[in-house]
This record gives sequence, structure tokens and C-alpha cells, in this order.
Amino acid sequence: MERILAAASALVNSAVSIFVGLVFAVYILSGKEKLKHQDTRLLRAWLPQKSGSLILHILSVCSEVFRRFVAGQTLEALILGSLCMLGMVILRIPYAPMVGALVGVTALVPIVGAFVGTLVGAIMILTVSPFKALLFVVFLLILQQVEGNLIYPRVVGSKLKLPAIWVLAAVTAGGNLAGPLGMLLGVPAASAGYALLREATEQKEQMRRHAYS
Repeated sequence: MERILAAASALVNSAVSIFVGLVFAVYILSGKEKLKHQDTRLLRAWLPQKSGSLILHILSVCSEVFRRFVAGQTLEALILGSLCMLGMVILRIPYAPMVGALVGVTALVPIVGAFVGTLVGAIMILTVSPFKALLFVVFLLILQQVEGNLIYPRVVGSKLKLPAIWVLAAVTAGGNLAGPLGMLLGVPAASAGYALLREATEQKEQMRRHAYS
């Protein structure tokens, strides 16, 4: 009974935390323009002009990168989930809507999400037919190759402009630091840092060229 009560309490606390977080997120999104204006005034009023401008620029770059990542990743996940469901219906593989939705949701996590969706979907289908489960794995591997080489670079990769090695490093480091949430947010965070470092490096190189000319 103690274990059941502890598990139920943890579940209720998690549900309440998620609900409060969603409500808080809705309030922030509904008043984001006002909050942005207030934060800008505070930074410019209380910080030196150079420091305030630098912080505002960093926040602007991070906001743009996260916006592009969320939009591109969501569109890519919808495309992959829809194609997965359509292919499963054509191949007469069971649980097509459920597995298609699962693959689309897990695709929100770069690199790792695809393997998780494949594994969980295969286990679900295995309870009905081992042959259908094997067929699903082969089909999804082919679909992921098409998605990785044709869809993802056009939808997400070209927007973030982050090399593949840093995408893998960001997913690994984010997962170790914050689990699934870190995997999801690690790529846009690394992309924002990469963009800021590239800007700073280019400015430094221009200053040195002017100094030597």
C-alpha cells in the first residue's frame, strides 16, 4: 500500500506540475510582446549600453534559432509520421495510426528518437505477428533513410546550419544532462552557441585584418 500511495502521489504531482507548466506557458505566449518590451526596457535602463546591446543580441539569436528549430522539427515529424502510417496501411501492418503517431512524436528528438520509435513500434507489432514486425523494421529503416537524406536537410538542417557532428554531440550531451528534454533542446542550444561563436570569430578576424592593413 505504501508503494501504491507513493506512486499515486508522484503521478498526481507530475500531472499537476505539467498542468501548471502548460498554463504558465500559455500566459507567457499570450503576453510575449509585452514581456519582450518590458525586458528590453529593463536591460537598457539598468545595464551599460554595450552590455545591454550584447545581451539583447544573444537573446535575439537564440529566439530565432529556437523558432526555426521548433517549426522545422515539428513539420518534419508530421511528415515522417504521416508517411509511416500511410506505408503501414499499404503494407497491412497493424496499429498503423498508433505507431505512426508514435514515430512522429519520437522524431521530435533528433537522431535518437528514430531508433526509439522503431524499437517501441516493433515490440507492439511483435505481439500480433513477428513477420509484420520484421517488415515494419525494414520499411521504417528505408523510410528513415529517405527522410534523413531528403526531408530533414531541407526542412531542418538548412535552417539551423549546424554540422552533423555537432548535432550528435548536442544530443549526447543534452541527454546526459537533462534526459529526453535535454536531447530535444540540445540541438537548438548548440546551434545558437555555434551561430554566436561564428559571429564573434568573424568580427575578431575583421578586426585583425584592419589592424594589419
